[in-house]
Amino acid sequence: MAGGAASPQDGGASPDFLLRLVLEIVSANAADGTNAARALFKKDCTDLVRRIALLTHLLEEIRDFGGSSDNEHARASSSSASSWSADLAVALQTAKRLVPVASANNSDDSSDGGARRLSFQFQCVTWKLEKALGKIPYDQYQISEEVQEQVSLVRAQLRRATERYGSLNSRKVSNALFQPLEKQCGSTNSEISAKLDSISGNCGTTSRRRDVEPTTKILERVKCASTSSEVFLLDEIDPKGLENVATECPEETKKPDALVLPEDFLCPISLELMRDPVIVSTGQTYERSYIQRWIDCGNATCPKTQQKLKKLTLTPNYVLRSLITQWCAKHNIEQPSGLTNGRLKKSDGSLHDVNGDMAAIQALVCKLSSRSLEERRAAVAEIRSLSKRSTDNRILIADAGAIPVLVNLLTTDDVSLQEHAVTSILNLSIYENNKSLIMLAGATPSIVQVLRAGSMEARENAAATLFSLSLADENKIIIGASGAIPALVDLLRDGTARGKKDAATALFNLCIYQGNKGRAVRAGIVTALLKMLTDSENCMIDEALTILSVLASNHDAKAAIVKASTIPVLIDLLRTGLPRNKENAAAILLALCKRDTESLSCISRLGAAIPLTELTKSGTERAKRKATTLLEHLCRLQQH
Repeated sequence: MAGGAASPQDGGASPDFLLRLVLEIVSANAADGTNAARALFKKDCTDLVRRIALLTHLLEEIRDFGGSSDNEHARASSSSASSWSADLAVALQTAKRLVPVASANNSDDSSDGGARRLSFQFQCVTWKLEKALGKIPYDQYQISEEVQEQVSLVRAQLRRATERYGSLNSRKVSNALFQPLEKQCGSTNSEISAKLDSISGNCGTTSRRRDVEPTTKILERVKCASTSSEVFLLDEIDPKGLENVATECPEETKKPDALVLPEDFLCPISLELMRDPVIVSTGQTYERSYIQRWIDCGNATCPKTQQKLKKLTLTPNYVLRSLITQWCAKHNIEQPSGLTNGRLKKSDGSLHDVNGDMAAIQALVCKLSSRSLEERRAAVAEIRSLSKRSTDNRILIADAGAIPVLVNLLTTDDVSLQEHAVTSILNLSIYENNKSLIMLAGATPSIVQVLRAGSMEARENAAATLFSLSLADENKIIIGASGAIPALVDLLRDGTARGKKDAATALFNLCIYQGNKGRAVRAGIVTALLKMLTDSENCMIDEALTILSVLASNHDAKAAIVKASTIPVLIDLLRTGLPRNKENAAAILLALCKRDTESLSCISRLGAAIPLTELTKSGTERAKRKATTLLEHLCRLQQH
């Protein structure tokens, strides 16, 4: 195998390959430096390349650590390596394509369409880089503290850059979603329309327009042997240049099994293979999470056709999903469970036989559809028990086809069946690969129904299930749009102590997605959180403050928090709360007072300066920073 190639042992891109990408990006930018002297995006290119260059020491340490032949830990860590390294490779490859295009852009108008598209691309790259760097398991590679600090600095800079470029859902960048990067400089509207027309979005169709030469996507499959998953690296190239791929790509990326992805299987927004295709009212098909995010941003038009959406209902495209599934199975690119010929892979890489367990579990799954109520109850209770015990069981139960059957049982009138079914789904969702299977089975509406009307135990476990599923970013969008948030707020307000904690953790995670913050405010979350803060018997002050700290960055939530007279309660917590409570209270107050003189005057009148001064002396490090900043704002207010 060529040096630097992604190896079957590590499952992702090797450090040598990543280092070579970094070097190519830095070298290319240096070569383009003179041409880009007057470019609108000169600073953006320089900043991005400088941050990428700082990753050199990190990748060298990882390479040196993994290169030790007697390092058993390096081999044992291959599972986590496959995820971050493949993500980082995708981000670096995108940056490599973006920098020369941006350098060649000579527009003087930052508001024109081409500039807005490039700005969107810079935001995507910085977001991808920051996310990939956040996954690196430093301890496994024994990364030095100096390099860790350097990477932390790079991540902080990338986060700020992402925020500066604006929301991923901005209407201004809608065209960038549909125009290939290589064509951004000089493409005409007719060329863009022709390219869009090559992707069919009609219900259940997979036909192509013969009169339009389709854009071709080359799928490079990087097998993740440790996790039995696959990472898709998509590079757009000219169809006429397919024969030149071997000479244009670095040696490390040559793959004999490169596949051409059918155009109709790609989401027009993400340009990625669809897993959960849905149809909008114009008849176009999109990946559910991407079109839902588009709608959440307030857009009421079809992204592809720009026609007004008569209704915002998303209809599953079962025919297309089935075709995609068949195609993936045929080409062996489905994300497998780790089950191979009746054997499962252990953490050390060895295989063990599970044929006996498979047969027993398959028999149980068959009994889930039995006409006998007692037999169904016994089977689902056993599946609940088995799914709790081990990861192997979760893999085998899902592989036996239990998830769709369990989802159907969520709507049963039998309390016992429903409780066992929702808890089984909760247990199965712990295994990462099962999350997508549960979502594809259409479980969310049924889980929300259990959350609204089930027994208290079923409601608690439904909330916990939504939390588990929402750990995947795309699921935050889908769950938020399903009506789950009002039901979770009801449980937060009226549930048992355990139910409130389950609801709080789910709401916190869902509200990380900006589009869900407004939903939570409209569902009455602020008054429920305020009650938790003021209830003398409530032991969930930490949870309430944590959720408020996430919400406080949202304009509507900020207004609702101030209107609910939360500021006096927060100032009281500055005086009497535990150290962590004081820290979060100070952070929330600072967010509320940001560019809001009225709120700042309010905390001044309520005597916040004294507890804030005390906090600068005795609080946690974060509390000291927040308190110091607030005091500076108060001082400037008094000077005016």
